[in-house]
Amino acid sequence: MQTVFEQLREKVILHLSTIYAEIELDRDYETLADEIITTMRLNSSNVGQLSAHTNLWTEEDIVLITYGDSVIETTDDMVDSSNNPPLETLKVFLDKYCAKAVNHVHILPFFPYSSDDGFSVIDYSTVNQGLGDWEHIQKITENFGLMADLVINHCSARSAWFQQFIDDVPPGNKYFFTASPEDDTSLVVRPRTSPLLRETKTAAGIKHVWCTFSHDQVDFDFRNPDVLIAFAEIIRLYMDKGTRIFRLDAIAFLWKKNNSSCINLDETHEAVKLFRTLIENVDPSAIIITETNIPNRQNLTYFGNANEAHGIYNFSLPPLLVNTLLTGDCFYLKSWMMSMPPAQNGTFYFNFIASHDGIGLRPAEGLLDDNEINNLVNCIQSFGGKVSWRSTEDGKQKPYEMNIALIDALQGTIDGPDQWQIERFICAHAIMFGLEGVPGLYIHSLLGTTNDYDKVVNTGQNRSINRHRWVYEELVEELDDVHSLHHQVLTKLTQLLHIRRAQPAFHPNATQFTLQLGRKIFGYWRQSLDRRQSIFCVSNITNNTMEVKLSDINLIGTDEWIDLISQQHIVMEQAILVLEPYQTVWISNMFDRD
Repeated sequence: MQTVFEQLREKVILHLSTIYAEIELDRDYETLADEIITTMRLNSSNVGQLSAHTNLWTEEDIVLITYGDSVIETTDDMVDSSNNPPLETLKVFLDKYCAKAVNHVHILPFFPYSSDDGFSVIDYSTVNQGLGDWEHIQKITENFGLMADLVINHCSARSAWFQQFIDDVPPGNKYFFTASPEDDTSLVVRPRTSPLLRETKTAAGIKHVWCTFSHDQVDFDFRNPDVLIAFAEIIRLYMDKGTRIFRLDAIAFLWKKNNSSCINLDETHEAVKLFRTLIENVDPSAIIITETNIPNRQNLTYFGNANEAHGIYNFSLPPLLVNTLLTGDCFYLKSWMMSMPPAQNGTFYFNFIASHDGIGLRPAEGLLDDNEINNLVNCIQSFGGKVSWRSTEDGKQKPYEMNIALIDALQGTIDGPDQWQIERFICAHAIMFGLEGVPGLYIHSLLGTTNDYDKVVNTGQNRSINRHRWVYEELVEELDDVHSLHHQVLTKLTQLLHIRRAQPAFHPNATQFTLQLGRKIFGYWRQSLDRRQSIFCVSNITNNTMEVKLSDINLIGTDEWIDLISQQHIVMEQAILVLEPYQTVWISNMFDRD
């Protein structure tokens, strides 16, 4: 009978034989498997794999998304050696304002970088000195689970590895994917309009390096197994430093192949399975989330058979939810919800509305028609937002992403700004917090941060509009002012999260059914895994007062019911529930919580 370690080795060999089936390697699969397992420091005494269908999360799990310098002690022109590093200031903010609302923090790439606000990594092994050091990261992990980015598709053109490529010295000389300008790349799917190939002078002659995103972000060549080993070493380092959740950045583009789309290839999926196998054997409680900003059907494939990602970004939610609240019509959101398969045990949806990137439109393809998308884009632009574009296969330009702070995106409807901005904004989060899955909350949503036009001008990047840096003293002043937008948003969202985290029916894998309440009222029903608690989440997504028949919600008349948000008891005899503009109710049965 095989030992657990022997089973692990056999599994890794199988992954490798699938990934490299079409590649001629300089070593056999057994040798390569042993190298990777050794790099991960796994042996017969410390493997710890769990069942694929084990839920490693509960209703208490909430992730705050932030840059390491989203909150700083001083502005850049005031910095001196006596200032606390941004990661230290971030910890102070997290401990004071977030400890009761969230229990995980996603610190966006905190490594030395050359562009793209961290996603062009120069050195994977060190913390950006402008933010702090590994000790500051580990102090944050004392109170919060750490989610970290594995920027695995590409690195900075200023990295030591790429300099080795230019100098034609190992190991970097064979780390990057190259192609010929004569190659047919017409099928390649990309999220950018820049030229795909970067002409680079090297000691071995002119090379054309593949750049999915920008010419400062040079793509790795995973056909070289030494690249895989290098990333196994990086993964192990991050785990040693306290990483609990891995975000596999731009993972869909990992493997390239001639005459293909170079996205979502079988080898890429098998690589995710390999990473899952390695990571869960080091730490059975560790989690992988894939970041795949692609159409919904393709995104779902990254669950595999509960053997790829534990979680996938629910990329269709932001454009559909924003569209719902701008139009006052939940038809598209409801249709999508009804089509989504429940995440089986051992997997979950990672729900979010806003992030450091914009509101992606590719995940809305096939869900919103072109006319609906154009109306949405026009509305966002009228509210001060920017639009990023991509090139289609026939050379046309299509909107790829809407760049705007969420609080500004929801300042009104398609008819223009109105007085319901905060209510609409809170409604969006109340809907998201209750959905099946784990919520991810962007720091600038938690704080109600508005568009940062100065940063757009300074960086020349549309995405900078939603990447503001707060000076901590100024932020505290705003948060202490009960009349400020930022205080109101933080208070209301924190209250919702506090309620959410205490409800078994909001477990990420609890049952969810979409309610049929027309196009002006959006609702769904959640039921706890033990079936003892039911919560009916009902939202008025219009700027008019609406009535809902209790009989349409189908509350069980023998139970006692309460709105968890307002703490108002539901009187069944009244028959009608009145909802103010953008009001959400979480109607729960009263049950014994022992």
